[in-house]
Amino acid sequence: MALNVAIQMDPIERIDIRGDSTFALALEGQARGHRLYHYGPRDLTFRDGQVSARMRPLEVRDVMGDHFTSGAAAVRDLSAMDVVLMRQDPPFDMAYITATHILERIHPGTLVVNDPFHVRNAPEKLFVTLFKDLMPPTLITSDRAEIARFRDDHKDIILKPLYGNGGAGVFRVRPDDENLGAMLEMFTAFYREPIIVQRYVPEVRKGDKRIILVDGAFAGAINRVPAAGEARSNMHVGGKPEPTALTKREQGICEALGPELRARGLLFTGIDVIGDYLTEVNVTSPTGIREVKRFGGADIAVLIWDAIEARRK
Repeated sequence: MALNVAIQMDPIERIDIRGDSTFALALEGQARGHRLYHYGPRDLTFRDGQVSARMRPLEVRDVMGDHFTSGAAAVRDLSAMDVVLMRQDPPFDMAYITATHILERIHPGTLVVNDPFHVRNAPEKLFVTLFKDLMPPTLITSDRAEIARFRDDHKDIILKPLYGNGGAGVFRVRPDDENLGAMLEMFTAFYREPIIVQRYVPEVRKGDKRIILVDGAFAGAINRVPAAGEARSNMHVGGKPEPTALTKREQGICEALGPELRARGLLFTGIDVIGDYLTEVNVTSPTGIREVKRFGGADIAVLIWDAIEARRK
């Protein structure tokens, strides 16, 4: 079953293929005989009820420094595609939200992965609040007095931008840290949204697990260990990936989330777990599938394409 597949992603010439999940999906799709096209979110057009994009035919190969060939750009009707992979990286801003509205006009006639309606309504740090029994103590507010009270209650806290990604703008504030006021001033200057504040979970020193679910079912996991002197475990900022297995608690977290993810058409998701706590549910552009395979786990790109092809049937 050869499919026409449009991949909405960031510039392909800039990716690091060693750890790029979108590239892994492109390789597997091509191996199955699917025809690939590439475009960026700024190439999307909505006109008179039709959604199109200026896209290029794409061939990929697992060769560092020579990983793709693209053809001539042409405007194509996205409703004529079988599948659109919405894979551009956050930030989850109004441009991202606008792209979900436009792609919603062609879904599910053209299968958009993940479902754009539910991507828009499941931002990582807000969607997780549906599962409050699985989360660490959490506050979302712009009220400085409430943040100060939360710190008084929990002492050691983490501040994050509500729609941030890749560990950017994440700060640990210890009980004796005198910089909380200055940090809140900085957040106010750079962000209009509320801040998310959580109790610091010391188990992060042992790692922050990225657990990948495909159509709501567990598919694989890696542990990301923070670098020395760093509170963040994201691989963008020096976190070291290592193989891991699920604890009983983590299996329970997956079982709790699975039905919700499946019902919402969130076919490829990555959840983050520190200690016993679920901290994020990543639905925009999850990563980690190349690392899972590298450590001897499942080839998750195969599982995702199996799920996509089943949906198309």
